[in-house]
Amino acid sequence: MSEEVARLSPGIVWNYFVEISRIPRCSKSEDEVGDYIVSVAERLGLEYIREQGGNIIVRKPGSAGRENAPGVVLQSHVDMVCEKDSDVDHNFQTDAIVPVIDGEWVVARGTTLGADNGIGVAAMLAAMETDFEHGPLEFLFTVDEETGLNGAVSLGTDVLKGRLFLNLDSEEEGELCIGCAGGADTNIKFLVDTFDSSSLDMTAISVKVHGLRGGHSGVDVHEGRANAIKVLTRILFRGMEASGDPHIGHIAGGNKRNAIPREAEATAIIPNGMKDTFIEATNKEADAIIFEYRTIDPNIEVDIEVIDMPGRAIDIDSSALLIKALQALPNGVMGMSHEIPGLVETSTNVGVLTHEGESVDIVISTRSSVRSALDWVRSMHWSISNMAGAKVEELDGYPGWIPDLDSTTLKVVKQVTTELLGYEPEVKAIHAGLECGLLKEKYPDMDMVSLGPQIENPHSPAERVQISSVENFWELLQRSCKALSD
Repeated sequence: MSEEVARLSPGIVWNYFVEISRIPRCSKSEDEVGDYIVSVAERLGLEYIREQGGNIIVRKPGSAGRENAPGVVLQSHVDMVCEKDSDVDHNFQTDAIVPVIDGEWVVARGTTLGADNGIGVAAMLAAMETDFEHGPLEFLFTVDEETGLNGAVSLGTDVLKGRLFLNLDSEEEGELCIGCAGGADTNIKFLVDTFDSSSLDMTAISVKVHGLRGGHSGVDVHEGRANAIKVLTRILFRGMEASGDPHIGHIAGGNKRNAIPREAEATAIIPNGMKDTFIEATNKEADAIIFEYRTIDPNIEVDIEVIDMPGRAIDIDSSALLIKALQALPNGVMGMSHEIPGLVETSTNVGVLTHEGESVDIVISTRSSVRSALDWVRSMHWSISNMAGAKVEELDGYPGWIPDLDSTTLKVVKQVTTELLGYEPEVKAIHAGLECGLLKEKYPDMDMVSLGPQIENPHSPAERVQISSVENFWELLQRSCKALSD
């Protein structure tokens, strides 16, 4: 099936995309794809630098007559979010992603596709090889973007020569991005008391939430998609109200801090006489949630069933505090921009919930284009967790990217886009973290624009990229490099 994708137009871009799809490249595991990029640079006889942190910079001289034109930096991140459906057998550390054609789109089956940001990487590799008119080009391949923009954090402050910058990590055809939100993560740790529950004369009930759309916690948050951890907590909370505080045998949900959780599950242990009451209350709440999300998240499923007693469980007091705290933690859109209509200004995502031994850990990703608003939301997380007796670690964040409507790069790329697509592109800021904010901090005189093809549902197994938009994206990239060298 990948062979069919490789035959799509433009062939050089799709061929490179298929090649890097064969290389496992989850965040923090990018050495092999880095080796591949270096091999391409060496085959083409291009100068390159491989930083200690893993970033790679490749330099290509300007084409004939344009050797002294302004330098342009093209940038993409090489890592991808590795998400899969629970019933899919796929090892992201060893198995290839298999792109397939689905009508007008390229998708993967049951896993993330890696078009975010693999199409950008493929286009850069293609531009390294293709003979077209351009000034001096630098190709910046960054690592570990998805877990905290860490490649951009580690980039040297004197390694880039060009000052015109095209980030290739946007996901809307016909749009040019000139600003993004900053963000920061919060880690919450509940230290719980556990005991041997195997001999309890009680009933263990499993609650599983699955079938949610998930998605990118910044790009998709405005849609109000369901968060599996919050759905699970809400159901358990109603069960507690009806039947009294349960023991929690196990609880978990989500996989990535910046992905809206699609699945979550827990085991509740309750008195035998309250079994029917608990099941009735939780089923009723599940039905209400399914109805509420019937339009935006229509495939939610909740399975509630009696199971065997687990070997260990959390004591009642710790269980009650945990569920109440999870219920109280804010999630989703917290504020809209007053300057840019329709733009989310501040949001937060309860992204990962894990339980191992006597520790229940929560990872929350918060975004905002206003630093004080970001701090305000994080203070809510701290306050709720502190009252529940949890330990809180607030990690350093990353800066936003302030829009510059007078940007020379913007004016040039906007004109090229209009000529190519036949309509004027929308210029916007996004509620997601781009590396541009950090790179602008390191290179204050860098003139930046972000662009990309049409990619939908990134960070989820429903990720897909529109075939026709990749062809337009490749043409736009070449024309923009030429125009910027003029």
